[in-house]
Amino acid sequence: MKCPMKGMTHGGEGHSVAKMATGVMAASAGKHASKGIMSKLSRHPLVLISLGAVAGYMIHKYRKQIVSGATDIGDKSKDFVMQQKENLEDIVAEVKQSDEDSSTS
Repeated sequence: MKCPMKGMTHGGEGHSVAKMATGVMAASAGKHASKGIMSKLSRHPLVLISLGAVAGYMIHKYRKQIVSGATDIGDKSKDFVMQQKENLEDIVAEVKQSDEDSSTS
């Protein structure tokens, strides 16, 4: 019996529909298999302890860069808040001035 999908193309690109379907099924199977493995590994205590140790080592190794980055972000956020406060004060002053001008007219 002949395969009904053999020779069919999708979008004129020359790829057969059967090959595309096979690729999709393989990708789906791989996704489900890796999802099961990752969920089992994430519950394993040795893996969690190892991840914690690696994270602690990396934080200790790059602690100076982390602190300096946090300090820079704090300074930039203070500058941003001050600029926004000045902008708001300017807008309020303009509104008050326009109110005074309209009330005197």
